[in-house]
Amino acid sequence: MTQIRTYLSLILFCFSTVLLAQEKKEITIIHGGDFNKDEVKYPGASIFSKDDRQVQFEHQGIDLWCDLAVYYQKENKIQAYGNVFFQQGDSIKMNSEYVEYDGTTKIALAKEKVVLRNNSMTLNTEELEFDRNKQEAFYDNFGTVKDSANVLTSDKGRYYMEIDKYEFKSDVKITNPDYVINSARMDYYTNTKNAYMYGPSTVVGEDYKMYCERGFYNTVAETGYGVKNTRIDYSDRIIYGDSLYFNKATEFASATNNIKVIDTVNDGVLRGHYAEIYKAKDSVLVTKKALAISLFEKDSMYIHADTLMVTGKENERIVRAFRDARFFKTDLSGKCDSIHTDEKTGIAQLITKIPPNTPENKLSAFRPVLWSGETQMTGDSIHIISNVKTEKLDSLKVWDNAFIIQKDSLSGVKFKDSLKQGYNQIKGKYLYGLFEENELRIVDIVKNAELIYYLWNDDDELVGIDKRLCGLIQMVMEDNEIDNTTSFINVEGIIYPDSELPVNGRKFRGFYWRGDEIISSVDDLFSEEDKNIKLPVINGVNNPIDIDNPNLAPEELTPINPEEEEKEETPTNTANSVNKKATLPKKAPVKKAEKEESSK
Repeated sequence: MTQIRTYLSLILFCFSTVLLAQEKKEITIIHGGDFNKDEVKYPGASIFSKDDRQVQFEHQGIDLWCDLAVYYQKENKIQAYGNVFFQQGDSIKMNSEYVEYDGTTKIALAKEKVVLRNNSMTLNTEELEFDRNKQEAFYDNFGTVKDSANVLTSDKGRYYMEIDKYEFKSDVKITNPDYVINSARMDYYTNTKNAYMYGPSTVVGEDYKMYCERGFYNTVAETGYGVKNTRIDYSDRIIYGDSLYFNKATEFASATNNIKVIDTVNDGVLRGHYAEIYKAKDSVLVTKKALAISLFEKDSMYIHADTLMVTGKENERIVRAFRDARFFKTDLSGKCDSIHTDEKTGIAQLITKIPPNTPENKLSAFRPVLWSGETQMTGDSIHIISNVKTEKLDSLKVWDNAFIIQKDSLSGVKFKDSLKQGYNQIKGKYLYGLFEENELRIVDIVKNAELIYYLWNDDDELVGIDKRLCGLIQMVMEDNEIDNTTSFINVEGIIYPDSELPVNGRKFRGFYWRGDEIISSVDDLFSEEDKNIKLPVINGVNNPIDIDNPNLAPEELTPINPEEEEKEETPTNTANSVNKKATLPKKAPVKKAEKEESSK
């Protein structure tokens, strides 16, 4: 009689469970196996354990299998133990040793050897919360995600199943045979393999390293983009900028706003507001307030132009400055249309294309010009030659129409008439100069050399104006000023008293003083247009937008504020959610429904 009552109770329990499940959407028992109750330890619960097959439950699109289950029908909750398998539809599958599932909230908490899988990835962790309402899974005690391309690890992670997106936090790492990524926080899309990085992040490949504090990385194409405190170590160059982009396949990188490119081999620096780097060609192009800085022993040379280009391998670098090129160092400066410097030969060429139909008296206004202090030198083409071994300035050559002008300081003081301001001048076909310790010391003017020079005695009285013609004039420089001159070969000339030399005879043909253009500092290199340049606004990465992801609907493409203070994420409050080893209920003697029926 007792057996009959037990059997009928089990039938009534199963029947009522089905009815309640239909009405209240409760958890449904598909296969109960062995049935038992333990009101002392599990009041109000039914205990099911496997027989020849695992216990199985179903609830609104999920199926759950386990070795043993404690089912609270009234609370609509279940605790599953041993070889738990949890499946949602055809795509989401989860294995663990323990699952606690709430049929009302539709939240599952899995513990011990948790493995979550779908068609594109596998997640391993020790504790995972699965919210079926939001279709999100969360862990906060380290997890490993593997997809077809990468292995990702982090201390915390949240998986958004509907858009194939992971949100990783704390000590995030992606490991790939070709690169390693470390980040403080990252959004990763398993569908596209795109990663969005927040906080200090590095991407280290075979021959590159990228650092940023906000950026994007396509882990398949190996293209990256950083917009906050960005840096790329690219072969023998280090690149900085407000935003940086690079592409491994094309070996190309670009930088925008406040860029700096450091040549780690040649102690060179390029600055500007836009740069392109072509690694395979050993080429760098810089525009927008472009500036090249080269170290010459204890001094530096600064070159500015509209566009700067550096090409060539180590010790064979070529620097080209295009359009309104200028340079400055402590004792020497100059300007021209373009500058071409060759590290292998040590030659820097100053080149200018003079506009057609320029009047003769205006030609020097367009020719390349050098200043040593306030001594002005012009010519059709100027070469500055450095010693490639010592890296010191060695010599100077001016080809055709060499012209040296220096304002005579005393005549400007003595004579109140501005028309009588004197200028010392040396003119000839060629100019050859020698440097000592990077200072211009000796200058030779060769072929059809002419001189006008103001002579003063020790009492600062004008003795006369020396005007001569010869084959060669040599002048010695001291503190960037003409100290003395010597004439050679067929010397013809006369020293005129001041009163006997008319004003129009005190300047050679082609005279053009460019004193208002003298470059006395690095700041003088830049025009007003350069100084007032308006930089483009860096919009940044529209994280977590993933434009390549076909699963994202337009309404889901909503950027978040990158500056928003990061909030600590915690799992939804569930019963017994402490991350500890799940404990199996002690097995009591079971009652077999089939056996009871046969023994009636």
